[in-house]
Amino acid sequence: MTATPNPAPSATDAPVDPTTTAAWEALEAHDQSLTASLREWFEADPQRAERFTRTAADLHVDLSKNLITAETLALLLDLAREVGLEERRDAMFAGAHINTTEDRAVLHTALRRPEGTEPALEVDGQEVDADVHETLRRVYEFADQVRSGEWTGVTGKRIETVVNIGIGGSDLGPVMVYEALKPLAQEGLAARFISNIDPTDAHATTADLDPETTLVIVASKTFTTLETITNARLVREWLLGGLRAQGLEEGREAEAVRRHFVAVSTALDKVEEFGIDPANAFGFWNWVGGRYSVDSAIGTVLATVLGPGAFEELLAGFHAVDEHFRTAPLEDNVPVLMGMLNVWNVNFQGAETHAVLPYSQYLHRFPAYLQQLTMESNGKSVRWDGSLVSYDTGEVFWGEPGTNGQHAFYQLLHQGTRLIPADFIAFATPDHPLADGEQDVHELFLANFFAQTKALAFGKTAEEVRAEGTEGALVAAREFSGDRPTTSIMAPKLSPSVLGQLIALYEHITFVQGVVWGINSFDQWGVELGKQLAKGLAPAVAGDEEAIGAEDSSTAALIRYYREHRAQG
Repeated sequence: MTATPNPAPSATDAPVDPTTTAAWEALEAHDQSLTASLREWFEADPQRAERFTRTAADLHVDLSKNLITAETLALLLDLAREVGLEERRDAMFAGAHINTTEDRAVLHTALRRPEGTEPALEVDGQEVDADVHETLRRVYEFADQVRSGEWTGVTGKRIETVVNIGIGGSDLGPVMVYEALKPLAQEGLAARFISNIDPTDAHATTADLDPETTLVIVASKTFTTLETITNARLVREWLLGGLRAQGLEEGREAEAVRRHFVAVSTALDKVEEFGIDPANAFGFWNWVGGRYSVDSAIGTVLATVLGPGAFEELLAGFHAVDEHFRTAPLEDNVPVLMGMLNVWNVNFQGAETHAVLPYSQYLHRFPAYLQQLTMESNGKSVRWDGSLVSYDTGEVFWGEPGTNGQHAFYQLLHQGTRLIPADFIAFATPDHPLADGEQDVHELFLANFFAQTKALAFGKTAEEVRAEGTEGALVAAREFSGDRPTTSIMAPKLSPSVLGQLIALYEHITFVQGVVWGINSFDQWGVELGKQLAKGLAPAVAGDEEAIGAEDSSTAALIRYYREHRAQG
């Protein structure tokens, strides 16, 4: 007897327990009956690659090497509909307060709506489009002043290095985008980044810089983030000390801070107290989560070093995938399909981790960026109504660029005992076309890209190993099981637009999974406890014996070890 699907809930309803849906029941039965064999599936269906390939803007996405059939996808989309994915997606774009624990809208998509988009977006009495574009105008005006040399340091020298101080979303996004698009940086202008409260980070980043030509952006919405404000004070002292050593006249320190520091913050009182002119503070709104903020004023460092034109192109790429996600039928909707595939792999195939493997050296920080996006968003065990989940959520995202990873961890992907789905990302046109004699090196590079997904999918049988002349115990060691799921994502070139498309793709994949699991993907309470305890531990770490004695035996012993072994001087 076939179960009857539940009607789709509205966006304001309590989350649906996905395990109670007819689609989940059908997927469990389907999983039990499915005998995965990518070799057989490709042999039986010469059109399989075509059937399972989709496009979103410039992204060409081949899903055919996943452990799915047409029935699998149909059942997954039934599940998406039963949990109300479309309704919740539409609610997000409309500005509904789907961030339930903080009673906020979720409107990172509004950051990249083109000016003049109709109908205009108004949320909670705020004219969102007008505010977004006014902030962009101010950011671009500032960026142009720095790039043209109109904005100078206190001694009149033009800016050569922009140091962005932030942490989490205020750092990971800007770092990743800068590294990905570094060839577009204006000649004579570079970016550096400080995030870790380890003083080594601030020291190493500024050690070889000239204070006279350094501009600092302090990125903290509340201007209270411990790591960011501590590092900002350290860099302020470095800058003022260096300027004094270079002859800065006494009494010009406040002027120096105003010329060498700007802020991305809405706490104008704290910005001014630090010494930054509030006129040089660029804000964003509580409906922009940190890990979704690289396309907000958090990207000021990018607009400055890469240029407003490149930033506009980045925003256009975001928006192209937003529109695809918002309007494409579920059957052709790439973020929906990839998000539902992740649900299939986690909840039905037992996958615990997910590898992202960009075959582009410029994307070497992309996996780290996705770690925060996906794991901070979906690392939850409580649904958005406060009820506990009874199924797995989230995956451990990780990865490194190819071909480096091939010589590190691909052994586990190919012959390990764990199922590790992987996304492979590559570009048809290289940033730097080079040849090794007659060999086009980019073609050699992409040959590795194509070979890896082929090997993971189809493996190598014992018979094929023996046919190569191998005998005995070595046969098993050289056999590859295949049926290791991969998705291949290709685009013409790593441009600002394509990068924006990739980021938006994974934002919406993350959203899809969160809706299925009934969790709020837009809060991050799990990061709070450790931060609170760190503040409370400060007296103990500083040597307060009463405070040390109040700690558990392990923490107290570790603090005493530190106190005994801290080298002085």
